[in-house]
Amino acid sequence: MRSTGIRRTLVALGVGALALTACGSDGDDAADGTTRLTVNCMPPKSAKVDRQFFEEEIAAFEKKNPDIDVVPHDAFPCQDPKTFDAKLAGGQMEDVFYTYFTDARHVVDIKQAADLTPYVKELKSYGTVQQQLRDIYTVDGKIYGIPRTGYSMGLIYNRELFEQAGLDPDRPPATWDEVRTAARKISALGDGVVGYADYSAQNQGGWHFTAELYSQGGDVVSADGTKATVDTPEARAVLQTLHDMRWKDESMGSKQLLVINDAQQMMGSGKLGMYLAAPDNIPILVKEKGAKYENIAIAPMPGGKATLVGGDGYMFNKNATPEQIRAGLKWLDHMFLTPGDGFLGDYARAKQHDAPVGLPEPRLFTGAADTKDQQVKQANANVPVENYKAFLDGNQQLEMKIEPPHAQQLYSVLDGVVSAVLTKEDADIDQLLKDASGKIDGILARS
Repeated sequence: MRSTGIRRTLVALGVGALALTACGSDGDDAADGTTRLTVNCMPPKSAKVDRQFFEEEIAAFEKKNPDIDVVPHDAFPCQDPKTFDAKLAGGQMEDVFYTYFTDARHVVDIKQAADLTPYVKELKSYGTVQQQLRDIYTVDGKIYGIPRTGYSMGLIYNRELFEQAGLDPDRPPATWDEVRTAARKISALGDGVVGYADYSAQNQGGWHFTAELYSQGGDVVSADGTKATVDTPEARAVLQTLHDMRWKDESMGSKQLLVINDAQQMMGSGKLGMYLAAPDNIPILVKEKGAKYENIAIAPMPGGKATLVGGDGYMFNKNATPEQIRAGLKWLDHMFLTPGDGFLGDYARAKQHDAPVGLPEPRLFTGAADTKDQQVKQANANVPVENYKAFLDGNQQLEMKIEPPHAQQLYSVLDGVVSAVLTKEDADIDQLLKDASGKIDGILARS
């Protein structure tokens, strides 16, 4: 599942259901030898600054490559799950199209992705990208996509409320027991303040349950992806903690069935102590919800075992010609994969337009490319990077685990488990997990 559909400068950027006109390789090569390339994930007009950056980079790319005509399509979000498969099957997907990490195998399985293996050596930056991210788009030894950004989950918290509750904001909770204790103290402040909030609707509860289970050393499915592994002591521990915080401590408030916007509203208004999210929530809290950068911090996932990671990248239409694939790889290099430059990496330009620079995103690059990217980012940082030190340091000790196969279907099942625990004081955790395990086994068996 995506974090928010937002990356560093992209305070409103997502990608999705685009104009339902035939895309693919129709009219790909003009009579003059120009290669026409359709791409998606252009920021919508409502995101004026991001759209300006995107258009500037396309113009710069075409100036350097006059034999390539890039035709961008915009919409919000970048990918709409309700129309994604239909666009693929109907031949209406762009030549180069946005995907979540969890889409990679599915798109390959339904035979809608071009094999990039013979061409990827032409992508100058490919060898500099983190291996674990490259592996996500490698299926059965063949390369089908290029990662663009990543995120990892952590604990966002309100430094001011920590201080008011007698907690040290420079020593955030490192275990779930410490989260529970801190939430109890914060909620004791009264005046509608909630210590800890969690999602339990629209598949987001299942997403967070998965992250919390990872943090305890558990998993949702077996390593071979064939069996559910949620009917376990680790899963019971996750649900028991949520149950006790909700009903015994009363530190999660009475309103439940929350989704991401609810938690963001509460945090932005100064009424929430903690919730799980990725760093890209921080600019939303400030720019849209009323928070201040100096008051928002992030710590690593409590538990000390692992954290959920996700992200996005681009795949190529199965009908893309060799010329379009080569042009698309050049475009990706220019837009997203040049350290300190391009649409995502031009930190100096982002700073000039008051976009946040210095948020603790997971590092995309390695080696010299990473060094350059970090140097340029640090030189242009305009957010309190000290608030993110715990997150960056702690992540070095955690296993990075991507979302499970068939994530959305599994999250739908687990949503019901989490919502039951948070809305019914007498919820039978053992039975909930047993039932969920059977449903997940059914989903995996049908895949």
